[in-house]
Amino acid sequence: MTLDGPAGSGKSTTAREVARRLGFRHLDSGALYRALTFALLDAGVPESAWAGLGTEQIKAFGVSQHPTEGGFEVRLRGRALVSELRTAKVTDRVAALARLPAARACLLELQREAGAHGRLVADGRDMGSVVFPDAAVKVYLVADLAERARRRLLETGGAASEERVARQADAISERDGKDSGRDISPLRVPEGAVEIDTTRLTFEEQVAKVVDLVRRLTL
Repeated sequence: MTLDGPAGSGKSTTAREVARRLGFRHLDSGALYRALTFALLDAGVPESAWAGLGTEQIKAFGVSQHPTEGGFEVRLRGRALVSELRTAKVTDRVAALARLPAARACLLELQREAGAHGRLVADGRDMGSVVFPDAAVKVYLVADLAERARRRLLETGGAASEERVARQADAISERDGKDSGRDISPLRVPEGAVEIDTTRLTFEEQVAKVVDLVRRLTL
């Protein structure tokens, strides 16, 4: 199944728990884009040169993923990446990398390899529209902008004051515009997806809704 949505809609945490309850693997597509962004920064490649890289050059950086019991471990030349994926430098630049056709082509291959054996919950911004268009179940999560901003602050351990929520909302709104307006794989509701508004749902409620949907449609 695929679970898409804009930043802060709760897709990654929801997908991870849905996968656990169903006994599926969880594919966090954002982690792959962050890993590739980190790889370019770590290699000292200036952002101005990223658009000139071809698919084979990007593959040569050595980003890979390896199955674990409940998901996948993202690696760079054999080294597991965890905290490196969430640094401010990576967060600030991952949207720019996601707009590059060569980067998307490279990571598309890795993502489809992960789904080759089924029993997968894949979350991202184009899982149901591009990566797995034939998925048995597609879900698209949405939430009010202010609520998404509040959640993003809480994820990073920040205080959700009114001022900080407003600033975070502006940043998310800008990211939404970039994701929806890019030429390659823009953020959109996948054909056949069930849309769930999580604004007023507890985490348990949104997970239960998705699990119930999967069980009714596939199990």
